[in-house]
Amino acid sequence: MKVSIRDRLEAVGAPAWDGLVAASRLRSPFLSWTWQWEWSRTFADGRRLEIRCVEDGRGNLVALQGREEEAWMALLQSRTAEQVEWALHAVPEISPTVSALPPLAAACGLEVSSAVEERCPVLALPSSWESYLARLSGRHRHELQRKMRRLERDAPDAHASSVSAPADIEARIGDFLALHRSSRVGKARFMDDRMERFFRRALWAFAERGAARLWFLDTASGPIATFVTIEWDGTVGLYNSGFAPERAALSPGVVLLAQVIRDAIARGRAKFDFLRGEERYKFEFEPVAEAVYQVRIR
Repeated sequence: MKVSIRDRLEAVGAPAWDGLVAASRLRSPFLSWTWQWEWSRTFADGRRLEIRCVEDGRGNLVALQGREEEAWMALLQSRTAEQVEWALHAVPEISPTVSALPPLAAACGLEVSSAVEERCPVLALPSSWESYLARLSGRHRHELQRKMRRLERDAPDAHASSVSAPADIEARIGDFLALHRSSRVGKARFMDDRMERFFRRALWAFAERGAARLWFLDTASGPIATFVTIEWDGTVGLYNSGFAPERAALSPGVVLLAQVIRDAIARGRAKFDFLRGEERYKFEFEPVAEAVYQVRIR
């Protein structure tokens, strides 16, 4: 094993990068070349990157399933003389990084600390919407159906829609951005000009791969709720959202989310991942909270 350092993503290349992600134990769209490329050119433009590549004797990148400990040992040995701290965020509890890293680091004279960063709600999807409703607790099933009926009664023209083609996403992303920014002050600050550029680029790139959708709860006067979803490995991930505060009494976000989950079930997806954030509305759908860790290496 050897470790080399590259200062540009292009020095690794999309085929090698995505090939490594595809062969890893825990695949994620946020580790993909598309996401990393769009993020770096938006938020790290003009900065020097440090990309440590673990390679085998044939020059192949290594972090493949079953070889994670080898890769970590090579990385740790490459930095033993450096007085720096590595901070790893959003590491899944089942990742070998959480379980295998401490003894490997100790063997290299390094220290590792880890702590739960947050808990991400995840929903295993059944074969039908009726089966999903049946397994909800009586209280949550009653509340969900009550909110759906109220919307149907008070806003009979409301209907869920989605777009997934790049041109269609480009045509409607302005609606998403407007609802996102109007949701609350914090989201308006988050979605600055630079973040908007990233969203536009990343969603277009994922849509070209059939992996992104924009969802809306549309009415005659305009959309009142919206979600961005990203898909991978039979999973639908809820990436971001927005809603019209003046229509909050209709619970438009909860009703639209029910339609997004129903669509995922109808398309045979196995899992719905609410991703980061422990907002109360997510738990109305009775997901299981899975821990993600922050891991520090000193």
